[in-house]
Amino acid sequence: MVKDPVPGRGVIWDMDGVLADTTEAHFQAWARALSAHEIPFDRSVFDRVYGMNNMDTLLELLGRLPTQEELAGIADCKEQIFRQEAGRLVRPMPGAIRLLGGLEQAGWSQAVASSAPQENIDLLVDAFGIRRHFAAILSGAGLPAGKPDPALFLAAARALQLPPQQCVVVEDAPVGVEAACRAGMSCIAVATTRSREALGPGPVFEALTSVTEAAFSEALRAGPRSVCTDGAQ
Repeated sequence: MVKDPVPGRGVIWDMDGVLADTTEAHFQAWARALSAHEIPFDRSVFDRVYGMNNMDTLLELLGRLPTQEELAGIADCKEQIFRQEAGRLVRPMPGAIRLLGGLEQAGWSQAVASSAPQENIDLLVDAFGIRRHFAAILSGAGLPAGKPDPALFLAAARALQLPPQQCVVVEDAPVGVEAACRAGMSCIAVATTRSREALGPGPVFEALTSVTEAAFSEALRAGPRSVCTDGAQ
């Protein structure tokens, strides 16, 4: 997964809602998987859990830790449905392909760090033809804690062989923005799946089409947010 890194500056990309427009595919997959287990689920619930890993999502939905059987039966079913629907429902976010190429040309080393299973990430990276842009592609699915825990972003920085303060995270979810802050990294937020207000202070753009390479340099100069929030959505 890791190629020779470009030293100096790094960009760490979230996948869902940032590089890929996966919202509808994830909603449909969760709705179908949970329906089979008679667990209530609607758009308002989805908006609350979107961006969490599967364990934390089921913890929120069930009000308790899921058993291994529940995790396997529900989450695995959901991911299978997502991968089946991805070709029909998932597209690159507008502006994503342009930014990846421009940042690479400008000498930024880039990584994907997503809570999604590795199989999902690989599916989308290859479908979009963007693997060549990344020095590292990481999944947080096997980590003990999901975002806002900073472990995934810190692992991405290590893979890029860069200190956290030389990395800019691109996120769309409050838990991801919080994880970047806790990691000591700068963050650019895009309001593709959340309101600007929900993403807190700091650089927030309506879409990647509004983001330039200069915005990454400015975010890096500004440094991480001085006060981290609780990551509430």
